[in-house]
Amino acid sequence: MRRTLQLATLRGLLVAVGLTLVWAGPAAARQTTRRAPVSTQTVQKKAAPKAIPKTVRRPARRSARVAESTIPRFKTDETGSLVPDLHAAAAILYNPDTQQVLWEENSQDQRSIASMTKVMTALVIVETEPDYSRDVVIERADTRSASTTLLRAGDRVTLEGLLHLALIASDNAAARALARSSPWGPVGFIQRMNEKAGELDLHSTRYADPSGLSSENVSSAYDMARLIAYAAGDDRISSIMRKPEQQVWTGRRTVTARSTNQLLKRTDLGPLDVMGGKTGYISKSGYCFATLLGFPQFRQQVAIVVLGARSNTGRFLETRNIISWLSARAQDLLGRDDSP
Repeated sequence: MRRTLQLATLRGLLVAVGLTLVWAGPAAARQTTRRAPVSTQTVQKKAAPKAIPKTVRRPARRSARVAESTIPRFKTDETGSLVPDLHAAAAILYNPDTQQVLWEENSQDQRSIASMTKVMTALVIVETEPDYSRDVVIERADTRSASTTLLRAGDRVTLEGLLHLALIASDNAAARALARSSPWGPVGFIQRMNEKAGELDLHSTRYADPSGLSSENVSSAYDMARLIAYAAGDDRISSIMRKPEQQVWTGRRTVTARSTNQLLKRTDLGPLDVMGGKTGYISKSGYCFATLLGFPQFRQQVAIVVLGARSNTGRFLETRNIISWLSARAQDLLGRDDSP
């Protein structure tokens, strides 16, 4: 009886988020791999029919995997409720308006956060009220072993351009240049990042460099949810994080920063506003993502953080899975409907 109720609840969830289950049974699988009839002439020339090349069968298998990956994953928790079935190391769904944790798994675990570090880098720069038109000359130390960068030594980029590169394209040389050109210099800048984390009561958060290339940059899903909500509340930061791409002049050429946030390219998120987001990846951290979403219907926002996903695609599938779960329960979890 309990299993029947759970299945009924899951079916209702899928209907609520506008998704349907697609299952290809054995017959369909046999149909996919069935070989075309071999002519008599072909049999006379060769002892055995020629096998269908793997390149013919592979698209069918890939399509099946893609279809399966879009199905929301849920599981039953200890109370018998359906909750997201997390495959990443940690995640949280947090309401910054009420400071409520709506759902979490391992959200207090301290983990490496990679380029999500750049959220704090931008926050520290913005709080200095700098002249955003001021040029910064890129040095070799900025680009050395930068891993991801569009910049070269000798480039001349404005502070505004560096912020766009760091937050949109996750450019590591841009983050280093921001720290180096700050009032504190590169070493003092890291100290200021840690001071700011303390001011925001981010107790699991520590910084060792401004780009996130160091595995010693650590935080928790809970801390990152609060940080992304705080940073995206500043329009100087959120207005940049909401851009799918931005062209930046380097003094010698124009480079195009393209966002690593795939939610900005989605058209199936329903009535949600992407207020901001930041990705991160190094081998120590796995694939990470933090985002702030607005629910206009309820006049509230939610932060979603996923840490330690297995792939770039995986971190966004995890995020969309949490969004699907929330969408089916929004009325209960986000309070009254304030729409006119």
